[in-house]
Amino acid sequence: MKKLLLITFLLSAFTKIELNAQNFDPTALDLETCIEIALENNLTLQRSQTNLGIAEANLIENRGQRIPTFSTGASTGYRWGRSINPVTNLFENNRIGNVNLFSNSNFTIFAGQQITNSIQQNKIDIEAAQYNVLSTENTITLNVINFFINVVFNSEQLKIAQNQLETTEAQLENTTRLVDAGSLPLANKLDIQAQYATNRLEVINAENTLRISKLNLAQALQIPFSDDFNVLIPELDAGNYSMLDKEVDEVFETALTIMPEIKSAELGVESAEVGVKLAQGGYFPTLGVGGSAFSNYIDQPNFAGVRDNFSTQIGNNFSYSGSFQLNIPILSNMRNRANVQRARLQKRLSQIQEVETYNQLRQDIETAYTNAYAARQSYQASLIRVASLEEAFRIAQQRFDAGAINFADYQLGQNNFFNAQADLITSKYTYIFRVKVLDFYLGNPIKL
Repeated sequence: MKKLLLITFLLSAFTKIELNAQNFDPTALDLETCIEIALENNLTLQRSQTNLGIAEANLIENRGQRIPTFSTGASTGYRWGRSINPVTNLFENNRIGNVNLFSNSNFTIFAGQQITNSIQQNKIDIEAAQYNVLSTENTITLNVINFFINVVFNSEQLKIAQNQLETTEAQLENTTRLVDAGSLPLANKLDIQAQYATNRLEVINAENTLRISKLNLAQALQIPFSDDFNVLIPELDAGNYSMLDKEVDEVFETALTIMPEIKSAELGVESAEVGVKLAQGGYFPTLGVGGSAFSNYIDQPNFAGVRDNFSTQIGNNFSYSGSFQLNIPILSNMRNRANVQRARLQKRLSQIQEVETYNQLRQDIETAYTNAYAARQSYQASLIRVASLEEAFRIAQQRFDAGAINFADYQLGQNNFFNAQADLITSKYTYIFRVKVLDFYLGNPIKL
């Protein structure tokens, strides 16, 4: 499967920045950049990639079983005391020096299809490992998007808190002038001062919440966090997003064909099936062929009292051998039976894992679908609520300035309006994210 479908969303949603993961500007990270950094630094992904490399190495090893082995070598040494002289074949008490040259080769002709099945299983395992890498990339990407959205959301929440503080500050200045002029009692000023202090605390809390969300994002990217760390805030209009016209079953059926975790689980069952055949191969005889060559040199004279030179002795002493090896398993201490039983149980575990993966995907899609539907309802209700409370607050502010209502009523209208704005921001980004998750499961090109 090609690179994550979510990358399309990233490319169209945010301003692009050309970046080297070791040379980035932490004050201006867009979502695409964040994901690139996370994918490069994430140790879980590196572990998945390493496991893929191990699977590839296993395939190289098992393919090599079809190639004859060949080794060659030499040895040299001395013997002292009573020993047989290899030249005269008599016992002597001389020091005897020798040089031995040898080579060996073996080739497996038949092994109950174990080599073929091992190679087939390795190929399946490599493909499964590739899908595991993609699945890990998916998980990392979704996590980074979630952390990024939290930063954007908390940035908006901070703006709302700051706007509320500015509104209260302006009201405090106006009330102070009226109190100083004797038009309003001092209690009005004290009430607004208390409200101003409350709003100031809310700004501080919002700043701390934003900082924590930035910290979480930086840690997800596995980079050092500093106060300079920041992201580019995209301009997203929730009105440009709409719920899909597909039911949960349709989304699920589509996801089954494209999600890498499903492919990996299916390949796990296929690999286990080959594993059973591999274990059953232990019941079959094995047939191999081997050959060897040998020669040596002895620093002793022959029967004629002449010491042959090195090359002459090596040539004269050269010998060859060849053999066929047939191994018929009759009793193996129940090893073959246990191997087959384990292989069948591993197949059963793989089938259970496959069902669990199917079920988890369905549950994730059902949850995402339900959340998206609920988020849409919440966002639409929040739009109406904000519009109504904004007008109510505008009227309350005019009446308070005119002295027609007390500060408690004014404060209630103000808090209701700004709380509604905060709820609207929450429902807006929740709705956008939920819709994008559904698009991801469908494999659609995600456009804004």
